[in-house]
Amino acid sequence: MPGRAEGGVFGRAAALLFAAMTALFSLPAFAQNRPDVERQFQRWIADDFGPAAKKAGISDRTLKAAFQGVTLNWSLPDLVPPGTKPPKQQDQSQAEFSSPGAYFSEKRLQGLAATGRGLAAAHAATLKKIEAAYGVPGEIVVAIWGRESGFGKAKLPYSAVQVLSTKAFMSTRKEMFREELIAALTMIERGDVDAATMKGSWAGALGQPQFMPSSYLKYAVDFDRDGHPDIWNSVPDSLASIAHYLQKEGWQRGRDWGFEVSIPSQLTCAQEGPDLAKPISAWAAAGITRISGKAFPAADLKADGMMLVPAGRHGPEFVVTPNFYVLKQYNNSDLYALFIGNLADRIAYGAGPFQASWGNVGKMLRSDILAMQKALVSKGYDVGNVDGLPGYKTRRSLGDWQAKNGLAPTCFPDPSLKGKIR
Repeated sequence: MPGRAEGGVFGRAAALLFAAMTALFSLPAFAQNRPDVERQFQRWIADDFGPAAKKAGISDRTLKAAFQGVTLNWSLPDLVPPGTKPPKQQDQSQAEFSSPGAYFSEKRLQGLAATGRGLAAAHAATLKKIEAAYGVPGEIVVAIWGRESGFGKAKLPYSAVQVLSTKAFMSTRKEMFREELIAALTMIERGDVDAATMKGSWAGALGQPQFMPSSYLKYAVDFDRDGHPDIWNSVPDSLASIAHYLQKEGWQRGRDWGFEVSIPSQLTCAQEGPDLAKPISAWAAAGITRISGKAFPAADLKADGMMLVPAGRHGPEFVVTPNFYVLKQYNNSDLYALFIGNLADRIAYGAGPFQASWGNVGKMLRSDILAMQKALVSKGYDVGNVDGLPGYKTRRSLGDWQAKNGLAPTCFPDPSLKGKIR
């Protein structure tokens, strides 16, 4: 789903489980006030949101149809009912950081790849037209389709209007969901979909591409030319909409997403990130080679590439292209983009898992990593988000600190470093 925060996604199910448990344990505090909150919700629709929606071009007819019978969905995570405060994030900061390797379930990847190859063959003609129109390879589109919605088979049981209005009324990100609710009503106003059939996820993401409503308005296309984009029932519309999204976010036609590589021990790992791009020929001249033994494609040598070490020296290493960061626009996580790239390679070429193994990392509390980040910031390092998750700026800052203090750079937090960075 487009628009997640960097470094914060190591499994959607795990994140939802944590949020749901947090919501569950906080429910009794306001359960007795539900009838009053429901009445406040209806007044909010009539007196606050409704007039704002009308100013945005939503008709009385659409408002009435969309909110007919709609009540709050109390099962959603991150709810902050009127008169309550957002739950503390202490438990999350104390949670153990998950190993990046846990994200790449081999059983799941094999299953998605097998199904993806069959569907890529079945829709080959459509995918060829999509690549001609948008420049995005079919295997990339199919990989996202599989990862987001199980190739359109995932159940989307939630009323999008109910989810979005509940979160716009009482969540930790009310303004964002208010804008998404206006976008959803615009879809209904245009006649693209009606409220009853606008089904989505617990987070408000819609259809087979799992677009938020604002992304639907920007990127959804009517590729089957039946009069309107249909990302719920039309495979051509769903696949083309994914490709259109990637194209508009900067996908470079004719380039791969990246390559698993071997970085020489004498070359510091503290050179990763999109702001430290070099021509791939420069990385090759520094001794970086593809782990497959193949040469870098000749067409890529003069083009930019970026070092990526998601587990530092403790896991697979990569040189990625700008297209990798376009994949991160779909879901802002290094691991998500690597998952899509690897799955696409499996679909297109029969590739297997990354050759280097993920090391024994992840045995630290987020609060410990947070302490390291704060210490690095106090020394003038730019660690990016100070959130207890080791994004690329944290990794390279740690590598720079290690080198400066006579340690071999590993570019990843581990228990041996606790208390050393002060």
